[in-house]
Amino acid sequence: MGGMSYTSIEAEQLTTAEYYGKALHDLGAAHPDVVALTADLAKSTKIAPFVKAFPERLINVGIAEQNMFGIAAGMAKCGFVPYASTFSIFAAARSLDQIHTDICYQNVPVKILASHAGTSFGQAGSTHHAIIDIAAARSLPNMTVMCPADGAEAYKLVMASYDIPGPVYIRINRGFDAVVYEGGPDSVNFVWDKADELKKGNDACFIGVGAGVYQALQAANILEYDCGVKARVLNMHTVKPIDKEAIIKAIDECGCIVTVEDHVIQGGLGSAVAEVIAEYGKPCKFKMLGHDNSFSTIGLQEDLLTIAGIDANGVAKAAGKLLGVEIGGKDVWENQY
Repeated sequence: MGGMSYTSIEAEQLTTAEYYGKALHDLGAAHPDVVALTADLAKSTKIAPFVKAFPERLINVGIAEQNMFGIAAGMAKCGFVPYASTFSIFAAARSLDQIHTDICYQNVPVKILASHAGTSFGQAGSTHHAIIDIAAARSLPNMTVMCPADGAEAYKLVMASYDIPGPVYIRINRGFDAVVYEGGPDSVNFVWDKADELKKGNDACFIGVGAGVYQALQAANILEYDCGVKARVLNMHTVKPIDKEAIIKAIDECGCIVTVEDHVIQGGLGSAVAEVIAEYGKPCKFKMLGHDNSFSTIGLQEDLLTIAGIDANGVAKAAGKLLGVEIGGKDVWENQY
């Protein structure tokens, strides 16, 4: 299996989409059955390395996403492994019928790369915000749903997707993501159907996905500094099938769970975790953080996360309220001089 080389500076500059482009190129080099499909968004979804290396294995259907997924299903039936790239909202909303019937019903190995997820394309407005896609994708039979925390994990996740049976929905952001795995792909502890524990603690447990993982990590640091609360942080990169064992362990050992996602809380990560809690039958404190049955306003993603209360401060305050502790009790400048 191919790898990738990078400098420490390049690693911090690579976006999840750029890492996807590199992973797709490496998959193409290792597997001649890998083909790429785009709906006139090859540049935006960063698949240029694959296009340059394997132009005969690219299909550009034009601005016709529904057709793209139908073609991808047909190619999968013929023995190819198609990677179909488009914006998340165009996949999960505009093309849901084709994904449901052509891909999932036939259970064919089409890998859907859904970029510009959540509010990462915040300036484009609600028509381009993908805050319902996890709910749509995880409701589909046979579909695996994955979402990396940063670019380094995106590379490992995409490389792993080739060997995952059936259709896979891979959700990534548009632009630069805060770095969670500072050592690049080699530092990622990735097992595709197991959550990655990024911070240890038994006072509470944050479970994040995508952009929510970094915010959860920072919130855990705030809680520890301000209140002495040691919160566990789980990166739930695979939402379906979800890692039930990690959630049950958090219920037993922490007794308090907070989910963090740039997605509506209805049907997303929070709902998936709530289903595990309900099935397990043991009570625990629980809070879902995300967009609560509402569209987001227009703006930069970092501002939209703050407005929705899913930036680090918002997450820390919500968890503090759940735990009965006060956030902001210490002067954050006291050790600066």
